Amino acid sequence: MKTRYYLRLPDAKLARGPDPALAFRSESADGLAEELQSALRTPVLFERWKKSQSDPDDVDNGMAAVDPQAQVSGEQVDLHVDLVAVTSLPGAVFKHRLRLLAGSHWQLRDVTAG
Repeated sequence: MKTRYYLRLPDAKLARGPDPALAFRSESADGLAEELQSALRTPVLFERWKKSQSDPDDVDNGMAAVDPQAQVSGEQVDLHVDLVAVTSLPGAVFKHRLRLLAGSHWQLRDVTAG
């Protein structure tokens, strides 16, 4: 079952995770949407994060899930960026990827069936 997440990045310049090697690089709505979509569709971000852990073999492999059909769109609204992500990934996986990319600089505005 797909879920639609409505997100807000109040300040795209601050939307950076704690590890610069894993964090968002873009500041535009389209660029941020593309980076999040890639993180949901492919294992690349997860694998980079896993390698940075003190015991990579101890990482829950359930967090490695991907959704090749995930879609993310972005829109610049005034000074913030709104993102809409549609994915079948579990909420815990989705939020983990978002925290890697944006740290705590994002808001979950609503969740609906996708």
